[in-house]
Amino acid sequence: MIRPARSADAEAIARIYNFYILNTVITFEEQAVTPQIIAERILEITSDSLSWLVAETSDRIVGYAYASMWKDRSAYRHSVESTVYVDPAELGVGSGSLLYESLLANLRQQKFHVVIGGIALPNQASIRLHEKFGFRKVAHFKEVGYKFGQWIDVGYWQLIL
Repeated sequence: MIRPARSADAEAIARIYNFYILNTVITFEEQAVTPQIIAERILEITSDSLSWLVAETSDRIVGYAYASMWKDRSAYRHSVESTVYVDPAELGVGSGSLLYESLLANLRQQKFHVVIGGIALPNQASIRLHEKFGFRKVAHFKEVGYKFGQWIDVGYWQLIL
């Protein structure tokens, strides 16, 4: 089931996200986040009338996705950046696709024009997910992140809704 996130989901979302923070270069955050920080982020996103969704299986949150404004300047108001994370134990079962499908439907309904996905490279699974939904690579930045003793490239994929 895909549904809007609530502040009560913050602990489960933090658990999922902290795995990626502490074990991967997929996110450039380096310190684990608390449920309180996640609850604040959910409130910030949803107070901007943007979507933060969770995927739930047997009353357990197995993933989440949200959109945030791309940039602060007013001319960017029709562009958002998308984010999706899935519990590592649930990878490959379709939760990421269901979340993205729902998120993109919400963004279309809200009349956004562009969705941008940033991907730490390499990350074939994320590239496949984005391209499955029609995103196309539009930028590649070399060595812009540094985590776990290595330089990391970032690519940007874009979808015009």
